[in-house]
Amino acid sequence: MTESETTMAKDAFAKFGGDQIAYLRPVLSEEVHAIFPQAPELAPGMKLWALLTAAGQPIMLTDSKAAAIANAQEHDLQAVSVH
Repeated sequence: MTESETTMAKDAFAKFGGDQIAYLRPVLSEEVHAIFPQAPELAPGMKLWALLTAAGQPIMLTDSKAAAIANAQEHDLQAVSVH
């Protein structure tokens, strides 16, 4: 970690933004079941986008970053990227 990077505790991160922020993060198809347990089996190596609540609850999974952002906006959420 560099001096300009900071780490937030998971519970503080969950409260950050309340019901107004959704987190957008890239995921590989191999990681999907950890976030979306009911998701169907996917081919390995697919690059996808997960939209999550501030508390980490899954909202949607898509292969399009633009679609995830649009879904957040439709639900009056500000989408921010996390990596």
